[in-house]
Amino acid sequence: MDFLSSLICLCLIWVLIKTFHIISRSKAIPKNLPPGPKPFPVIGNLLDLGDKPHESLAKLAKVHGPIMRLKLGQVTTIVISSATLAKEVLQTHDQLLSTRWIPDALHACKHNELGLALIPISTRWRNLRRICMEQLFSNKILDANQDIRCKKVQELLVDTHQSSQTNEAVDIGRAAFKTTINMLSNTIFSVDMVDSGSDQARELKELIWSVMKETGKPNLADYFPVLKKLDAQGIRQRVEVNFLRMLELFDHFIRQRLQLRKASGCNRNNDLLDTLLNISEENSEEMDKTKIEHLFLLFAGGTETTSATLEWAMAELLHNPEALSRAKAELEQVIGKGKLVQESDIPQLPYLQAIVKETLRLHPAIPLLVPRKAGADVEINGYIIPKGAQVLVNAWAIGRDSSLWDNAKSFMPDRFLGKEIDVKGRNFELVPLAVEEEYVLVCYWL
Repeated sequence: MDFLSSLICLCLIWVLIKTFHIISRSKAIPKNLPPGPKPFPVIGNLLDLGDKPHESLAKLAKVHGPIMRLKLGQVTTIVISSATLAKEVLQTHDQLLSTRWIPDALHACKHNELGLALIPISTRWRNLRRICMEQLFSNKILDANQDIRCKKVQELLVDTHQSSQTNEAVDIGRAAFKTTINMLSNTIFSVDMVDSGSDQARELKELIWSVMKETGKPNLADYFPVLKKLDAQGIRQRVEVNFLRMLELFDHFIRQRLQLRKASGCNRNNDLLDTLLNISEENSEEMDKTKIEHLFLLFAGGTETTSATLEWAMAELLHNPEALSRAKAELEQVIGKGKLVQESDIPQLPYLQAIVKETLRLHPAIPLLVPRKAGADVEINGYIIPKGAQVLVNAWAIGRDSSLWDNAKSFMPDRFLGKEIDVKGRNFELVPLAVEEEYVLVCYWL
């Protein structure tokens, strides 16, 4: 046993002693907590999570119900696995359950204090969110940037056509990532962040994926607060290295722009970066260079979820030739063979929209929505979610709930035809994008 393992063992023993000491002194009357599997001493239900927690939790929910309690180390965790209860958490009791439960990994580079998706609801959060909605996601801005999106899609089609001419396989995930990251970087910086002639797209994609993978790993520091300072598994350190590499890239673009503004004495691009720099000059407390860089970290993460969704959609269509044929027929009938689809055409393509929704139902980009933290005791379905508990909504389980969906495991876009079900938070049977800032960018591109 090496030093690190010994250290972890000693810490766990200390936690064990401390836990039994607290239990022996506790005189509190038990609350009406949700049911759940019996926890082991100290580690609780950590072993029940398995390699794919969303699947393991879905199986446990079939035994213990749609609202379920687990003890993950020292952390009480409530898991929601039904559309009805998801609405209670995400809408009805949103005020008391809006605070994010922040993984220790995202404390890297103080992202927990600077990231829009992580900071608690406050004046600063409202200001940042207002800036995003007004300067990036408003109808006026979307319309103004339509040419950028059209151009990048055309470039994607050209690259794909060239590959077909040379019988070269197309890496859908990589191609989609390059397109989305360049759409975003042109909206923000007015330049392509990656180009076809280099490995930048692959490197940046791996960088972002690495952050997502590390933050998704089981981390002892998240379950045993006493271990936070140690970072025993090195997860926070690895995330910090990746964050620093991305922040360095953003810093390069920002410094270039500041030099250009200083030399020219005026704004030349009128893009999001210029807008944020203008705000920074007017009010440095509301927006400064560091906050701008961390805002871009959020957007960069959204490109990976977008490209992953497209990759899943293509995989499902290749495994379902009938659905692929129907999609092609719709495009030829509405758009015309060989013609480019315009954004204004999308409302006339119900089957294409159904394919996107069905993909998100079966393959939500983040199966367990960003964890929330109860700000007070909350009663849901007759049970109490105790103050301080971690709350997880299992979007993967809801998307495959046989009480909501016929043939729930099958890819059937037809199920959405003629139904007013969207993916932006109004219908809780389809929650991959519901009220999560992390998914705003995905909504933007969809």
